[in-house]
Amino acid sequence: MVTGGNTGIGLETTKTLAAAGATVIVPARDMEKATKNLQGIPHVEIMPMDLMNPASIDACADRFLASGRPLHFLINNAGIMWVPLRRDERGIESQLATNYLAQFQLTARLWPALKNANGARVINVSSHGHHFAPFDFDDPNFLHREYETLLGYGQSKTAVNLFSMELDNRARRSNVRAYSVHPGSIGGTELGREAPLELFQKMGFLDADGNMLPEVAAALKTVPQGAATTVWCATSPLLNNIGGVYCEDADIAPLSADLSNPHGVNPYSLDEASAKRLWDLTEEMTGIRFTL
Repeated sequence: MVTGGNTGIGLETTKTLAAAGATVIVPARDMEKATKNLQGIPHVEIMPMDLMNPASIDACADRFLASGRPLHFLINNAGIMWVPLRRDERGIESQLATNYLAQFQLTARLWPALKNANGARVINVSSHGHHFAPFDFDDPNFLHREYETLLGYGQSKTAVNLFSMELDNRARRSNVRAYSVHPGSIGGTELGREAPLELFQKMGFLDADGNMLPEVAAALKTVPQGAATTVWCATSPLLNNIGGVYCEDADIAPLSADLSNPHGVNPYSLDEASAKRLWDLTEEMTGIRFTL
């Protein structure tokens, strides 16, 4: 199963796994768009799901579980970035809801199928953007602090890393391993579709005329290159006895607390105490008791 599997690196991941003979389940909010984008790709099944709607996530998981099939790879790829302040029906900030809580809920609901695979892997797509912010346990939903879109994005991706580590810690006894992945900075995806031009200029990506700076363009990965680490985490035998790690460039990333360094994982997003605390808070926020 590949969330967001009909656009960008998710689509490339779907194509790669399908070409290898896997049946790929692609949950999608826009069924018409997904059907168009996935046309002609063999072994693909599309299911409706909206990551901002908890009932929709449950319905998708129930539909898959009803098929009685094991689930060998769950690739939580879908995500949003650079969005204005929005909240879901629970009052939860949209980046936290979509990028992290939806991953937790879908994984929890699909747990029986993952366990039945007897060797499943859960790959949670994160980002180098986790360096933008640690997880704010005091005010994760920006109720008492000013909303800044990159802080929201950063804490959601830090949460993904913490979740992946704690999930692996709890799931390995059932022969399920978990990983977080930084695909790299990718050109040609829809991730920045809501971002204003001024934000990219402020971050040093574009010049005054809105043109991408040559050094930025040269550093971008292609979409296939961006999908490579996800596929590597899902399939590499090098990870048969390793889990709970943050990966980039088809390898386990080194530790780095330097945001200006384009490589490495910030130690605060691999803190064991924070991971356990986040698990408990997430169960409270979602109302899901995820007992493995």
